Amino acid sequence: MSFALANLPPVTSLSTALRALEAETGPAGVVILKMDKTGHWVFGADQTEVEPDATWAINPFSFIHGFIAWGDGEVLGEKMVSVSQPLPEMEAAPAGAKRGWETQVGMSLKCLSGEDKDMEARFSSTSVGGKRAVQTLAVAIANQVEADQTKPVPVVRLKKDHYSHKSYGKIYTPVFEIVEWVGMDGEAPEAEAIEEAPAGRRRRAAA
Repeated sequence: MSFALANLPPVTSLSTALRALEAETGPAGVVILKMDKTGHWVFGADQTEVEPDATWAINPFSFIHGFIAWGDGEVLGEKMVSVSQPLPEMEAAPAGAKRGWETQVGMSLKCLSGEDKDMEARFSSTSVGGKRAVQTLAVAIANQVEADQTKPVPVVRLKKDHYSHKSYGKIYTPVFEIVEWVGMDGEAPEAEAIEEAPAGRRRRAAA
C-alpha cells in the first residue's frame, strides 16, 4: 500500500481539516463502495460483495464534502471539495432532483488483502449513519495525527451496525473498524494476521 505524496499538504494540516467534518451533519479506475439495504458491503456495477475479513487503507488526504442531487436513480449534479475547503456555494438544484441538494461526505480507500487487493474505491454517503461513520473515522485520524504524525493512515475492516426505525424496520449503518495505523508508504498487515477466506468463496451480487 502506498499513497502518492506529490503535491499533498503537510500531514500537520490534517487535524484541522478532518475535524471540520465533525461539525457537519468515481474517478476512472476507482469503484464505488457502499453498504446495501441488507447490510452487505458491495462495490461496482455488479454489486459484488467485499470479503468480510479484508483490510482497507484509508487515504487521510482524500476526505471530501459537498452536495449531490439525485434524480430517478441517477446523479443529476455533484459538487465535492476537500474538507480543507469550505462547502461549495450552490445554485438552484437541477430540474428533476427528488430531494434537491443533499449534503454528502466521502473518502478514498484501497484494499490491502484478499481477492480485491490493490483495488481502489470511493465511499460517499448522504445518510445520517453513513455521514456519522465518516465523521467518526475523520476525528480518529485527527486524534492520531496529533499523537503520531508518522502513522496517519488507518487500516480498517468494513463492519456494520443497525438500529430499528418505526416505519422502515431494521436500518443498517456502516462501521469502519480500525485495526492498526501505518505510514503513508506503509506495508499491509502481516499475512498471518489476516484470516484467509476459503477457496471458492461465492461472491454475491446484491439484488
